[in-house]
Amino acid sequence: MYKFFKNLSCLLCLVVIFGGCRKAAFDAYYNPPANLAPPIYQTLQSRGNFTNFLALIDRSGYTALLSTGGYWTVFAPNDAAFQKYFTANSTSLDKIDTVTAGKIVRYSLVFNAFQTNHIADYQSPTGWVPNQAFKRRTAYYDGFLFGAGPGGANGVYVSKNRNFSYTFGDNNNKYIPYFYSTFMAQAGLSATDYNYFFPNSTYSGFNVAGASVVNKDIIAQNGVIDEVDQVTLPLPSVEQKLAANSQYSVFKSILDNVLASYTLDANYTRQYNNVTNKVSNVYVKYYSDNLNYALGNESFLKIQNDDAQQNGYTLFAPTDAATVPYIDNTLLEFYVPDPTQRTQANILKNVAALPSNILTDFINGHLFQSTVWPSRFASTTNAFNEPARFNVNTDVVESQFGSNGVFYGVNKVQQTNEFSTVYARAFLDPAYSMMLKLLNSATGVRSSVTNPGVKYTIFMLSDAQLQAIGYNYDNSNSYFTYLSNGVLQTNATPLSNLQRILTNSIIPTPNNDLNDLSGDGIFETFGHEYIRWHNNTVVTSGLVEQNKALTVIGSRDYSNGRIYYLSGGVLDNPVKSISAEILANTGTAAAPGPYYDFYTYLVSSNAYNAGGGAAGTGEILGVNLGVDYTVFIPTRAAMQQAVLDGYLPGTYTTNAVTGVKTFVSFNYNPTLPSDKVLVTQFIQYHIINGTTIVPDGKKPAPGVLNNTFPTFLKDQTGLAYTLVATNTPGATPGTGTLVIRDAKGRNANVLPQNSNPLLLPGQTSNYLVDYGVVHQIDNYFRSF
Repeated sequence: MYKFFKNLSCLLCLVVIFGGCRKAAFDAYYNPPANLAPPIYQTLQSRGNFTNFLALIDRSGYTALLSTGGYWTVFAPNDAAFQKYFTANSTSLDKIDTVTAGKIVRYSLVFNAFQTNHIADYQSPTGWVPNQAFKRRTAYYDGFLFGAGPGGANGVYVSKNRNFSYTFGDNNNKYIPYFYSTFMAQAGLSATDYNYFFPNSTYSGFNVAGASVVNKDIIAQNGVIDEVDQVTLPLPSVEQKLAANSQYSVFKSILDNVLASYTLDANYTRQYNNVTNKVSNVYVKYYSDNLNYALGNESFLKIQNDDAQQNGYTLFAPTDAATVPYIDNTLLEFYVPDPTQRTQANILKNVAALPSNILTDFINGHLFQSTVWPSRFASTTNAFNEPARFNVNTDVVESQFGSNGVFYGVNKVQQTNEFSTVYARAFLDPAYSMMLKLLNSATGVRSSVTNPGVKYTIFMLSDAQLQAIGYNYDNSNSYFTYLSNGVLQTNATPLSNLQRILTNSIIPTPNNDLNDLSGDGIFETFGHEYIRWHNNTVVTSGLVEQNKALTVIGSRDYSNGRIYYLSGGVLDNPVKSISAEILANTGTAAAPGPYYDFYTYLVSSNAYNAGGGAAGTGEILGVNLGVDYTVFIPTRAAMQQAVLDGYLPGTYTTNAVTGVKTFVSFNYNPTLPSDKVLVTQFIQYHIINGTTIVPDGKKPAPGVLNNTFPTFLKDQTGLAYTLVATNTPGATPGTGTLVIRDAKGRNANVLPQNSNPLLLPGQTSNYLVDYGVVHQIDNYFRSF
């Protein structure tokens, strides 16, 4: 028995010895190294100058967290910072309650530990992006908010934490801004940008909000400490900043009452009631998805995690003194015609009557989905690709760098292009609803006419005017209709016709060329056709065809041009072919007009397709719908000379002594094949294919060497014969000189236009036809 206990005793000693060895090895492997820095809380204690901050950590319940685990960057205010805070706020450490203590501590805690080698880098999902970051997400969030809403004056709600939705469980943590030298250099920013928001602070190269970092990269076991010289409370979001000042009440009311809604949320209601032991409904405050962003969203775009590190929103909030008259005089002008009703007392009621797109675009003009730095007003754009049109020194009444963006209070509204360009009348006046749909649907039109840098003249198309000629819009089916002779056309054809009317009612006028319509002139439209005017009357080829003009009865100027109002109809399209329109200007054999001889040759030639009907119902062979043409018609004297020179069939006598030829007659309908070829070649060489030219100095453009234009006439290889144009502008559009040179080097001058665009027959030059123009010339062209 003794031997047994002796052996057992030895065994237990061995177990203790080997067990002790294993524990020592375990501790040596897993215990922190002896030289490892202590946790954040203990490191702050050891520094000796964070007693006030440590007291707030204790008071707010974060002692255990900062004494053990986690992975934090702490922007820790030192005791000198707290003395400044106490003095500025007439308070002391013992007067700071737990709520305020929690705000100071939690807003100083940044998720993840960042030394200065990465503090300015964006922590993207794919790795570090150098020098792109100026904000970090903190441990602070507002949680439940209280204010007016469906729950009453003190209802409970949460603000949307995504721009187009919300995510339950995301606390919408606030970000804290900082300004590190490498980021500032990369962004091209300077101390001026920083001090614009923090005028009482000194830019040091590493600032956190209004504070300077006085000691950086203090390493702790569970993070990094940067010592700062000021106490920073959580900064407001742009939504909170807007609500904090009543001078922006109208702008805020439009957002809250028209473009925001509240949705009861069961998850948040249950959470609120469990946490507070109260019974109250909780709502999510939604902003319209048509807005550029949700003003209370702290997460920026959330396209990538923490993309708010590298960007944020900007809100330009106009004061009531600027907003009210703008809404009254601009937005409400056509919806509330009585100016006595457009008062601030009625403004919200009146605004509610406006289409939502008008209000949305008005607000969006002030919501920039990126940070607009003070030095970047002219180069940072909103969703409309428009810069901030404010003077950073005179138009900004207050500014603040917030948690989710930058706030500027301004004493004027953003001059959004939709409200200030020639587009504005159709956009803001319901009497032009069909024109607005056309402006928005025609390719490239809206972006062009809303460009403040390019001048335009627009002849307005009211609903009543379009309806008077048979057009309408079917709202239930969302397409245009056209009623003619009892037949209703829908969709594509009416839309195409209307878009042509629209583009011929828009004229690029870079020098405000059409601000005076009292004389005579011609100008190319956006649709590359032409209008003519005479003493404040206007025609297109369609109106020439109808032998009527429209009278200008008024105008209005906008930032990029002028709009005109017309009586008598719209700038209509033609329905006849080019040859049929030329027919209208031919006159008769007894009283021939300027085009009589040319037309009479044409309709009997191989260049003409009679179309199986009466004369004038066919077309010139090769003419295609939608292609531009220029027709040059020689005078009777020039065509007589062509007969004498053997380029047209006809009869003449020859003086036996002198050899001088005397014209006798035209042979309009020759029988010899060779003569028919002469006529066809003559006609084809007098038509430019694909281009319309008028005497305005624009085609070819000044200084352009390639001034040749192809005609319908082609050689045996299929290569088109060309004409050369020399175009010199005159004092007014269309009054210049246009000289055309043929293949034999002979010149023909385009004759001046007749002063009355409606005199038919009798027109000379600048005669408008379908997708083209006809000119009278004082010579004829030779191709061989």
